[in-house]
Amino acid sequence: MSERPTKIILVHGSGHGAWCWYKVVAALRSQGYSVTAIDLAACGSDPRRMAVDVTTFEEYAQPLMDLMASVPEGEKVVLVGHSFAGLSLASAMDAFPEKIVVAVFVTAILPDTVHAPWHIFQQV
Repeated sequence: MSERPTKIILVHGSGHGAWCWYKVVAALRSQGYSVTAIDLAACGSDPRRMAVDVTTFEEYAQPLMDLMASVPEGEKVVLVGHSFAGLSLASAMDAFPEKIVVAVFVTAILPDTVHAPWHIFQQV
């Protein structure tokens, strides 16, 4: 098996958690990839509650931002996000462009390139 240096980070959509990626994680790891599926704030195993403990989009996406900040300098990752995770991916892309080789939006919200990723919610 050849070494695959690129790490893959899987980000769930709303109402889910890292658990929803378990089959994808297993399949990718069996092919030799380094894979991490994370829980965003107030999701999955994170005990906080939405709208009580987590009140902003920045707080919601913070676990992804923390993970991206921990990626060593010079290393690049593949981000994969589903549904509402598109906003979190876009935020990470804005904050860490040098650490992302590609982002994959799986039926995910894809914000425009002019406004902040959460712009659509501010308009509503």
